[in-house]
Amino acid sequence: MSNNKTWHERHKEASGFGSRLADSVANGMGSWRFIILQTVFVIIWMGLNLVGYAYHWDAYPFILLNLLFSTQAAYAAPIIMMSQNRQSERDRVQAQSDYQTNVDAKLEIEALAIRLDKIETEKLDKIIKMLEEMESNSAK
Repeated sequence: MSNNKTWHERHKEASGFGSRLADSVANGMGSWRFIILQTVFVIIWMGLNLVGYAYHWDAYPFILLNLLFSTQAAYAAPIIMMSQNRQSERDRVQAQSDYQTNVDAKLEIEALAIRLDKIETEKLDKIIKMLEEMESNSAK
């Protein structure tokens, strides 16, 4: 059954929990949805802290917000790099699969060319034999 699976399916099955999690995080953080949600969060955070006269939990210049972003970046960067490394590995696996497919196709084409040459040679031999027979019959 595994022979019928594509390289992508085999690669996905071989991925562990951490790999799948890193890919999910990278996909999420690399989306417009994440950018928009984060932008809305920042605007609300800053707005509440600028407008809130009674209590500013993170007054200008928003040091706590900067700390949150630094922490997010500290975790996001290696997770995204893990996902990119796996993407490179997937690309190598796909390239190897494509190469093997090309090699197999080349061998099949070469075998077909040899077979066609053999058929062509057999046809020519039959034609020559028929012409020789016709020639010998007409000479009699």
